[in-house]
Amino acid sequence: YYSASNYFSTYVKTFPKGKHTEECRYMIGYCYYLDSPDARLDQTPTIQAITALSEFIEIYPESKYLSEAAKLIKELQEKLAYKAYLNARLYYNMGNYLGNNYLSAVITARNAIRNYPNTKYKEELFMIVLRSKYEQVLQSVVAKRTERFTDTIDEYYNYLNEFPKGKYLKEAQQIFKISSNFVKN
Repeated sequence: YYSASNYFSTYVKTFPKGKHTEECRYMIGYCYYLDSPDARLDQTPTIQAITALSEFIEIYPESKYLSEAAKLIKELQEKLAYKAYLNARLYYNMGNYLGNNYLSAVITARNAIRNYPNTKYKEELFMIVLRSKYEQVLQSVVAKRTERFTDTIDEYYNYLNEFPKGKYLKEAQQIFKISSNFVKN
């Protein structure tokens, strides 16, 4: 697929107004799409595919390939969201191994939520943030616990606002209850 994308690129560069240029521009992105690896691997081809398909849509907004290109972009973005979810989950699971990985889990999950707001992993990402904040509290020094419990309560409300009937609601409520009891005392 990599070689094919190069041949299509060569055609586009050689014949920028040729009769097959539109199709070749689409095929560049499609070849990158086909070359896109599993989410656990390096996602450079995925990013290249999104870039090429986005450029195609921008150049040919009336193309017959428009709906297919948009569908492929959405699928590729979901793959990147899944990669971010896996990274956040890995940081969370590492805990305090070789440093504070809970903070890394929070940052990674928040970036994924910001970059991919419509992902199907959104609820899991919110829960990673809530769990990570809670774990940070449990392992922090006494002087910082009140502030960190307050942050955890804020994260509970963030989760609740997004998912009032979420599948992790009971766990979130339990974290909220423990955090609220500490802050009240």
